[in-house]
Amino acid sequence: MSHIQHSRIRRKLRVRTQIRNKSAGRLRLTVFRSNKHIYVQIVDDVKGVTMVSASTIEAETKKNIKKTSSVDAAKTVGNLIAKKAVSAGIKEVVFDRGSYLYHGRIKALADAAREGGLSF
Repeated sequence: MSHIQHSRIRRKLRVRTQIRNKSAGRLRLTVFRSNKHIYVQIVDDVKGVTMVSASTIEAETKKNIKKTSSVDAAKTVGNLIAKKAVSAGIKEVVFDRGSYLYHGRIKALADAAREGGLSF
């Protein structure tokens, strides 16, 4: 394992530990970002179940965006996850950014989810 991979895993675990300590039983909105796509899911850690998910590989999202790795794509996915969560009765979540900085696509996704009705 390279130094960069090791640092990324440590940062991810540090963020996740802080979230678990502060979450108070709320659901977790977790993000995975690749070079081409962005994936989001709301997870219930107590039950170990994914409640709602959205990504740029879904047909509903692909028809609304030109490029899947852009800030606009992240905003679209943020709006989509908020719609799905509100329709499933989920209003409060804890944002798990993983090992990614709260900047660019991650920030755009979080802001769009907040505008869509999620609170975190």
